[in-house]
Amino acid sequence: MSKDKKDINYIAKLEKAIKARWGADAIVNPKSSWDQDKEKEYLEQLKETTKKDIVYNDQSEKVEMNGFLVTKKLLNKETNRTCPVCETYSFKSEDDLYMLKFDCCHKCYILYIEGREERWVSGWRPTTEK
Repeated sequence: MSKDKKDINYIAKLEKAIKARWGADAIVNPKSSWDQDKEKEYLEQLKETTKKDIVYNDQSEKVEMNGFLVTKKLLNKETNRTCPVCETYSFKSEDDLYMLKFDCCHKCYILYIEGREERWVSGWRPTTEK
């Protein structure tokens, strides 16, 4: 370090300049306002963060399945790709939206729901003829 930085007067001038520019809180030692209550609160927050990290790490853990690495989170996800109205199986991505919102495929949405959403939401379903 240079001779100027070791000088106490230089440090006092520096602190005074910092206080003038950013306020008195900028030069306060953080330990001066720390007490037992803040320590307990900090430790609780640390425990909660650690628990969340453990859950996240467990879900993002990779598992080999048929030669591919897949996250455990994806393995727990169950999807139903069969339309309950027409009973067809679909891989189309456009059907995902209608399956989530109306519990039917895109084709059934066009045939039975489009323009008649209130009737569908109230419980009406087409009769199955077998």
